[in-house]
Amino acid sequence: MLEIRHLKTLHALRESDSLVEAAERLHLTQSALSHQFKELEERMGMPLFVRKTKPVRFTSGGLRLLQLADAMLPLLRGAERDIARLVGGTAGRLHMAIECHSCFQWLMPTIDQFRDAWPEVELDLASGFAFAPLPALARGDLDLVVTSDPQEIAGLTYVPLFTYEAMLAVANQHPLASKPFIVPEDLSTEILITYPVERDRLDIFTRFLEPADIEPAQVRTSELTVMMMQLVASGRGVCGMPHWALHEYSSRGYVRAKRLGEKGLFATLYAAVRADMLDAPYMRDFLLTAKDTSFSTLDGVSAVR
Repeated sequence: MLEIRHLKTLHALRESDSLVEAAERLHLTQSALSHQFKELEERMGMPLFVRKTKPVRFTSGGLRLLQLADAMLPLLRGAERDIARLVGGTAGRLHMAIECHSCFQWLMPTIDQFRDAWPEVELDLASGFAFAPLPALARGDLDLVVTSDPQEIAGLTYVPLFTYEAMLAVANQHPLASKPFIVPEDLSTEILITYPVERDRLDIFTRFLEPADIEPAQVRTSELTVMMMQLVASGRGVCGMPHWALHEYSSRGYVRAKRLGEKGLFATLYAAVRADMLDAPYMRDFLLTAKDTSFSTLDGVSAVR
């Protein structure tokens, strides 16, 4: 009666808290996912979750199937890894770089899981801020680059990991804290705190300020997210940051998170890989692990549509 896809859909619904987000994560339409749940509930003879609740409330039957999913899906993933090793071998190299300071928050757990599953793959991680990582990837010096700024370079493929919203952190007492959203002109008198990278790699410049021909009053840099939040909280400036990195501080009331523009400023994070490496079993597994980890640990990310 039960199929693996049923367990995966229930698991996705619990992790995403809505049918819409679960459908995005599974790359299904909401209609197709609703039909799949209806079919499963007819087979089980009982409802599995309460409609129109947020977060989703599961019935006793739904909770029992989630227990089964938690037991079975890791075993399935492990078996797939073992088979991949038998088919493609276990040894290899995965040297990567990141172009995102706040990515360490979810990338390190991903690497820890991957290292346990593929102990014979040589792992190395470097910051992509001191050199140009995408040309290095194309040359073969690297095997994967995490970036939100894809470039047209022959031989490179960009695998979307997730979509996120870039937001502005302001002090709780800041005049901008009471606005429903931020417009570029609001930053013309502000000190903008950024990571120490080129302006053309920062969305708040390339997609928010520059199209409106607006310059902040001053730009200040810091390498540490916690230091940036301390400066913002003490009224020393404002800071653009991905929602997932900002949520830890805004949810505790240290700072306020404000939307950039009435409709928000959204971006996609990619894993850049050489085309010849995409089919390597350990590379496929790393990409799946990265997606799973980001969806389970980061607030406010969604599947790429």
